[in-house]
Amino acid sequence: MKRIAIMILVVVVCALVSAARDQSSDLKRPLITGVAHIAFQVSDLAKARSFYGSLLGYDEAFQVSKPDGSLALTYFKVNERQYIEIFPDLPPDKDDRLSHIAFETTDLEALRVYLLSMGVKAPEKVNQGRDGNVNFTVTDPDGHRVEFVEYRDGSLHRRAKGRFLSSRRISDRILHVGLTVADQASADKFYKDILGFSEIWRGGRDDTSINWINMKVPDGTDYLEYMLVTGKPTRQQLGTLHHVALLVPDIQKALETARERVSDPASIRSPQVGRNRRWQLNLFDPDGSRAELMEPFPIK
Repeated sequence: MKRIAIMILVVVVCALVSAARDQSSDLKRPLITGVAHIAFQVSDLAKARSFYGSLLGYDEAFQVSKPDGSLALTYFKVNERQYIEIFPDLPPDKDDRLSHIAFETTDLEALRVYLLSMGVKAPEKVNQGRDGNVNFTVTDPDGHRVEFVEYRDGSLHRRAKGRFLSSRRISDRILHVGLTVADQASADKFYKDILGFSEIWRGGRDDTSINWINMKVPDGTDYLEYMLVTGKPTRQQLGTLHHVALLVPDIQKALETARERVSDPASIRSPQVGRNRRWQLNLFDPDGSRAELMEPFPIK
């Protein structure tokens, strides 16, 4: 009798485990629609404001303060759904100025549960952001902080709708963000297999090498650029590799605009044609973080 009871208990436990697995496999990933923001740390807020506000032409839409009243971060508005976030107080000895990148989702809680079901270390609950949206952050295989955000009614972002869209914006869209990747297979397991990103292009500094891989978000047209690295990048290299790419319709016009807005026009280098055969212009903020201006189509 005791043996029968034990056998029944084992069968019940196995059935429960199987049901849990089936339920986990049935979980579907909610939409991930695009790049929400990229966040950099800066050492001199006034100089950063000159770069992102005066040179790139973005309005400083709103700020978030620390409990002591000092500035925690400020938001430069690219368009209704995309921002560049700037955090002050970059430590002098910190080589990496990138704070994090963020992607927008339509159902944050469902995404959190989905990631847990796929073995990703996600938080126990979503976070109520000080800007009024909900978010949570995970760490990718290369140690980068990747945030997911769901915009909510009543948030600073929603309340800013239709405002802070300066006519001086050198670009009105973040096309992609770039992250260092040391192990492509591990990155693919996270971004491709779990999150649903898909490769749309790859290229290198010459015809025999692969240095960059573009991974499109699953439910939009923005993308993440793998910046493939071997060894530890230097401070200068990190500023170039961790970057934001801004779409511009006319690189020559963007060049002229940028040169008109600086005291030393010669400091703005001439554009170049990238390996993807698109015109590109690289600008660097005072701490060396790169903003890449790029035309939408390859040259003929």
